[in-house]
Amino acid sequence: MSMIDDIVQLEWQAFDTVQNEGGRASCQDNFETFEIMRKSQFLAWDVATLAAYYADLKAAAQQGRNLIQEKYARMMASTAPAEYAGFAHLLPPLSLWQQRTIERLVETQVDWREAFARAYPHLSGQARAIRTADDTPYTTSFETYLRGELGTYSEDTLRAYARMIDDLQQEDRNLTTETMAHTARLYGYASLDEAERKTGGSAS
Repeated sequence: MSMIDDIVQLEWQAFDTVQNEGGRASCQDNFETFEIMRKSQFLAWDVATLAAYYADLKAAAQQGRNLIQEKYARMMASTAPAEYAGFAHLLPPLSLWQQRTIERLVETQVDWREAFARAYPHLSGQARAIRTADDTPYTTSFETYLRGELGTYSEDTLRAYARMIDDLQQEDRNLTTETMAHTARLYGYASLDEAERKTGGSAS
């Protein structure tokens, strides 16, 4: 198995045991979709960031931490702030450097996500809302999801991730577009353009 496959398996093991307030979610029984979504993301990453995150997941498993559970918990700062206030103190604290770095990276990637929406409006319409302002107790935006996920990374992983984002910016590349291109291929489309054409009349 590749490192990406190993990462997806570790994430799935954590995701499978996430405790939801309303009981087990149907997506927790759908490995195929989970694998496509997560693998699409990791296929767009560089090796240094993959290796750092893989180390995070292995360390978390040894410590009895569930990074996926923590990711969803951090998202609740926006989607369910009252509930979040009750357990926020239990989450690992983020340094000022982490907080500032996360916000810088989120800002960059929200811009990329909006650029993707302009280029591929039908595909974008089938994905999450973009901004935290659009969160509800039942829907989580791209911005909030990303902020929650970055909040689970160790400083080493966040540093590697930030270098990757900075490199992509310098090369005028869009991580959202590259991730979605992998998603399209894993779903059997030849390209993003083909996926956009074929989903144009059937957005859901």
